Amino acid sequence: MYQPRTYRHWVKGDDLVSFSVVVKETDLYIRAASNLHRKAHRLVLKYRSSLEKYIARRPDFLTSLEPIEVEAEAPKIVRDMADAARMAGVGPMAAVAGAIAEFVGKELLDFSPEVIVENGGDIYLKIQRQRTIGIFAGGSPLTGKLGLEINPEDTPLGICTSSGTVGHSLSFGRADAVIVLADSATLADAAATAIGNRVSEPADIEKGIELARDIGQLRGVVIIKDDKLGVWGGVKIVPTQNE
Repeated sequence: MYQPRTYRHWVKGDDLVSFSVVVKETDLYIRAASNLHRKAHRLVLKYRSSLEKYIARRPDFLTSLEPIEVEAEAPKIVRDMADAARMAGVGPMAAVAGAIAEFVGKELLDFSPEVIVENGGDIYLKIQRQRTIGIFAGGSPLTGKLGLEINPEDTPLGICTSSGTVGHSLSFGRADAVIVLADSATLADAAATAIGNRVSEPADIEKGIELARDIGQLRGVVIIKDDKLGVWGGVKIVPTQNE
């Protein structure tokens, strides 16, 4: 069932041009210095084609819930997804939304000094001024009250969210939101899935944070279950209020 993506308006600031690119399951909301819709659309087609062609040869890349080995000559997006999955201990498709956001966003930086690409709650961004990313955690009472403060020197950055109570993505946990920050949005996406799988109740938050530490190469994590919050790493949470 489609869920309105109201959280897309929670990246503060109206100084950038906003546009959407939708191709099959890929639904990007992009902010940049100018309308780069045509370029972004071509990039989505390019990377989706790479993935689809690879999956046609290796169906297990699509279906595996565990890390799998890929060939050295596989497309870079495939190799990066496989590497992220290995680090997080999940299947490679757990990283797909973050990977698409990251690969499209990196190429758009050739045309805009500032780019924010959101793909189903997974974000790749490179910014030139401080921005606040609103936290969407489904039915948690913390939804709409907290945000992540991101400074330009901390970007490019991946900020990816996994939820066991919101959306259609596969999760074996029941966390309202697991938000992972990492240099790579591909890794952040895979890690958010892995951590989310460990959190079914508030008492599991500490286990999720321990896993975040163990995965390595993560900047930080925020875990929300009901009215409980756990934070680790280089994360600055600020109060916010969305209408």
